Amino acid sequence: MREFESRLVLICLFSLLFPICLVRAEQPANPFDSGRPFTVKNRVDEILAAKWKSLKIQPAQICSDGVFVRRVYLDVIGTLPTPDEARRFIDDTSPDKREQLIEELLNRPEYADYWTMKWGDVLRIKSEFPINLWPNAVQAYNRWLWAALSTNKPYDQFARELLTSSGSNFRVGSVNFYRATQDRSAKGIAQAVALTFMGERAEKWPDERLAGMAAFFAQISFKPTLEWKEEIVTWDPFHATQGNEPPPQEAVFPDGVKISLPPDRDPRQVFADWLISPKNPWFAKNIVNRIWYWLLGRGIIHEPDDIRLDNPAKVPELLSYLESELVQSKWDMKHVYRLILNSNTYQLSCVPRSNHPEAEAYFAYYPLRRLEAEVLIDAICQITGTSEEYWSMIPEPYTVIPQGERAVRLGDASITSTFLEMFGRPPRDNGLESERNNRMM
Repeated sequence: MREFESRLVLICLFSLLFPICLVRAEQPANPFDSGRPFTVKNRVDEILAAKWKSLKIQPAQICSDGVFVRRVYLDVIGTLPTPDEARRFIDDTSPDKREQLIEELLNRPEYADYWTMKWGDVLRIKSEFPINLWPNAVQAYNRWLWAALSTNKPYDQFARELLTSSGSNFRVGSVNFYRATQDRSAKGIAQAVALTFMGERAEKWPDERLAGMAAFFAQISFKPTLEWKEEIVTWDPFHATQGNEPPPQEAVFPDGVKISLPPDRDPRQVFADWLISPKNPWFAKNIVNRIWYWLLGRGIIHEPDDIRLDNPAKVPELLSYLESELVQSKWDMKHVYRLILNSNTYQLSCVPRSNHPEAEAYFAYYPLRRLEAEVLIDAICQITGTSEEYWSMIPEPYTVIPQGERAVRLGDASITSTFLEMFGRPPRDNGLESERNNRMM
């Protein structure tokens, strides 16, 4: 019986490495390619085509419909298309069917489910050690995050709410941003803010630079209530996280500009104003680079959590273009998704046509990637008509999972399974993209 189950899993895994076999008989010799050469479709393609030409890199062909329908379902909503959905798309002869499908997927409820999972990694949503949010807080945090993504909350407002909210961690989900850190000192919080919204590893900064930014977060108070594990997160001008020292009178932005902190205003708001400015050199750059990484497996600046002067963008013109589009769209993240997904660059085949050593780094073909652990087990369960069993170290009623629940909807990194751990689901201990292991076996 165990041998049969092992073979079944191998068959399922094999099937997920290749396009769904629901194509018509008249398919090209290579089922990954459509037979159509790359052409410039939008500004993303124009920028990269110029780079490929200068480097003498031949881009891959456009991927086949069978590959595209599988790819875009998995990349946008984290699930395989049903046989009917795949067949309907492949049989459709409309010239704009790919654009129509992209728009449909961006507006499906599964979009918020999947991207809540992805953002949950970044925001460290986890009940137990070492984050220790507790299940009530995890639920509140997830509800806030899902609502923000399902309504396409503008990214500047998204960040501002995370940075400036006050209230109960059980009732105001966004305040858990400050609680979901291993180190709740002002410097520890500053490091989490820099990583999340700037893509910078602040632990590598000089001490004076980190201390200058930490001053914005030195007056955050975590006040317990009579309810078990509940805390009120708020600005307390009479509190300093460095013990009994008086609150700092001056802070320094990461760009080196000093500011006197007004005594009648929450310093978190002052920092948020600076961060979400269209002129900020990190804020828009970080999120568009992260989105590109999520969709194409490699950042324009790579790694996405390592933005620094001596790690330049591979294609700076592309990064600048996406930044400007995000700002001009009033921080509409779905606008950036549309630009990338509708580009022929995203729709390239995974079969390279160039042996140039930097063809992959310049996105001249679509990189093969293993599915995320949660998406992979959901796909196996979808194909086999089975369900996975999950468990948690915390014996709380909040962690009871309905039968058949998708792994991408679990929400809490403390809820797991042997499969999820084996296939690289991140522990959500520090918010780094590198916590997730999607390497091909």
